[in-house]
Amino acid sequence: MSVLALYRRFTRWPGGHWLFARAVCWRAPYFASISPRITVLEPGRCEASIAHRRKVTNHIGTVHAIALCNLAEFAGGLMTDVSIPASMRWIPKGMTVEYLGKATGTMRAVATPDVAPVEDAQGYELPVTVVVTDPSGTPVFRAKIAMWVSARTPASRR
Repeated sequence: MSVLALYRRFTRWPGGHWLFARAVCWRAPYFASISPRITVLEPGRCEASIAHRRKVTNHIGTVHAIALCNLAEFAGGLMTDVSIPASMRWIPKGMTVEYLGKATGTMRAVATPDVAPVEDAQGYELPVTVVVTDPSGTPVFRAKIAMWVSARTPASRR
């Protein structure tokens, strides 16, 4: 079953958004360190958030830069997964980030592809932009993630 189909199934239930995020973190355990929540997941868009709590706070009381990077990769990866053709797979190849302001409060990330994903047997780099905003909607962080998209091999089809 696809990630998008699972998301749609889970989110019909009470607590489904939380449960789906936990399932993603079980599959990719490092993301559990930021306790992300997903509010929108559809082809071409993912919206996710993290609460400003002690475990993601740095020494000056703002959300830590690496927590913001984790949130960006979480949202960007999910968006890529539900946007590319089923015959393709992805992996992050690189990320550049900009810190635009103090990150305080619940952080909301919106991930979108810069170009439409396509099927390509040779593989290609898909640029993804993730903008993270504070509770007032002010951008505090921006990431450009280079996702390497390539054809699934028979062994990678599961």
